[in-house]
Amino acid sequence: MQKPIISADSHITEPPNTYIDRIDRKYKDTAPHMIHDEKLGDVFIVKDFPRPINVALAAAAGKDASELRTIGAKFSEMHKGGWDPNARMADQDRDGVAAEVIYPTVGMILCNHRDFDYKKACFDAYNLWIGEYCATHPDRLIGTGQTAMRSVEEGISDLRKMKELGLKGVMMPGNPALEDYDSPIYAPFYEAAIDLQMPLSFHILTSSSDNFQTRGPKLNSFLSIIRGCQDIIGTFVLGGVFERHPKLKVVCVEADAGWVPHYMYRMDHAYDRHRYWLPAGTLTKMPSEYFRENVYTTFQDDYVAFQVRHLCNIKRLMWASDFPHSDSTWPWSQDVISKHTVGMTADEKNLVLHDNVAELYHLSI
Repeated sequence: MQKPIISADSHITEPPNTYIDRIDRKYKDTAPHMIHDEKLGDVFIVKDFPRPINVALAAAAGKDASELRTIGAKFSEMHKGGWDPNARMADQDRDGVAAEVIYPTVGMILCNHRDFDYKKACFDAYNLWIGEYCATHPDRLIGTGQTAMRSVEEGISDLRKMKELGLKGVMMPGNPALEDYDSPIYAPFYEAAIDLQMPLSFHILTSSSDNFQTRGPKLNSFLSIIRGCQDIIGTFVLGGVFERHPKLKVVCVEADAGWVPHYMYRMDHAYDRHRYWLPAGTLTKMPSEYFRENVYTTFQDDYVAFQVRHLCNIKRLMWASDFPHSDSTWPWSQDVISKHTVGMTADEKNLVLHDNVAELYHLSI
């Protein structure tokens, strides 16, 4: 039988008061807030950002491709389920989805803010808001919090606070304040994440390298946005993080998965042939073995991912709808799934559409 379908990566659209109402008083006057611009539409203003954050594509699910625009959005016309948890239930039902793992929108861009103190204040405010949002329907809205990673000790404290709020995981900034993620200084944080059962998620567009600056036509930049996640996964694998913390679970979010078999093969080739002049961390297994066990990948419209499932660890592949963003399969998810899963057994479908994410986040749905 087909089990309930769970999206491993969906989003909210932060309402105008998300940060202002909950942020530390010190940042009350500079908190991210929404204004209406005659040319750009409703946008978020963020301290020290050179330009406003346009949210038009953040709520473009269901629109025809010819209608996608980066400007001109009105908050009142966005999907209400992006900020109203009760309205979200109807959105899920329409798409045939029983539950969603929830990530931020503006919060993704804030991951790249250079002021870590400001970022910390914003993330603390967001965690309170997303905790409230998901608490309305905790069996169907699976919240992930954010940490600025200013220090190891603070990161652990953030994990505990998120756990108390009912959140199930944490979306990490692509670049921490101190050393990179393969540094041994993070050992206590990784062990805390394991003990608290809080998977670490790395989402596209949250690293300093995710800047859409590529050669060629602008469309070429869309192909580059998965590379930041690949660099992070390589850092964890080749840096020996999984060697030192074999129970650590990392989620590569919205970067597709069809590339995984070749990436694992190339990692193995690099380690086998080039590790003496290009040193890596201490590994007792081939790099692909760590990837297969410790790394989960989410994808929405990725036909290739289903076709190469036998070259991956199928128990680490997780389908997602990406609602309500512009790349979302909503409200056509059932059609997409039906086409992409042709030839798969019922057990295989259940793994990718339900079991893997349910096991990862300890869900009973």
